[in-house]
Amino acid sequence: MSDASNPLGEYLRARRELVTPADAGIPVLGVRRVPGLRREEVAMLAGISADYYLRLEQGRDRNPSVQVLESLASVLRLDDDGVAHLLQLGADRPRRSRRRPRRESVPTGIARLVATLGLPAFVEGRYFDVLAVNPLATALSPRLVVGANRLRDVFLDPAERDLYPGWPEATRRLVAGFRESVGTDTDDPRFIELVGELSLASPRFRELWARHDVHAREGTTSLLDHPVVGELRLNREKLAVGGADGQMLVVYHPDAGSDAADRLAVLASSALPAAKDAAR
Repeated sequence: MSDASNPLGEYLRARRELVTPADAGIPVLGVRRVPGLRREEVAMLAGISADYYLRLEQGRDRNPSVQVLESLASVLRLDDDGVAHLLQLGADRPRRSRRRPRRESVPTGIARLVATLGLPAFVEGRYFDVLAVNPLATALSPRLVVGANRLRDVFLDPAERDLYPGWPEATRRLVAGFRESVGTDTDDPRFIELVGELSLASPRFRELWARHDVHAREGTTSLLDHPVVGELRLNREKLAVGGADGQMLVVYHPDAGSDAADRLAVLASSALPAAKDAAR
């Protein structure tokens, strides 16, 4: 079955393949033909029958109990975000018909806040579209403009890739955050279009998407190699926008007194006058 029709089974299978027998305390005897754990091994460790686990992976049983899901989460070594995602996938809910994607609109107050902040800031939508951005954020990355998509840029634009010395880890977190943002709404037309496009165009995205990693969209430290001011180690905050489902206010800020603070000030001094001239 496809990922859209059987998300619970796809998730269980993907995570099962990432757990080694050694992780689970299972001795390896002879040659194993499958990556990770076998289905019957997962079932045994979770305390359920092998037939029942097979039905879950194949999508023939879609309503496991919370107790079963939590047992599976333990066997599959899921973190808190992974457990929450698994419980969400296993929740009993009516099937919704496909609908046209809604246009995301940034609340007026948030748009004004982004424009007046003296730090690089932008609003990221549910599909990681850039919905609002200030000039300093665009100076940080010219790809940060309204209408751009962070997934497309980070995976498909070489200049954006060069901005991240830790690109492999940055992409891992990005894809895990995207899966968390979409949740169980895998029949969403925009989601299907975006995942299909990136899967065809980027082997790295295809590899990460197959892992089914899930991670909350949250703050972290971001290391950037800027072509003008050099290395910038910035704190990146992601703050949920109230009343706007899935939108996040993203703000970059340096530690006080750091080299990054000085370099960001240099970037601001060149970027902001240019932005004012363009607005005239």
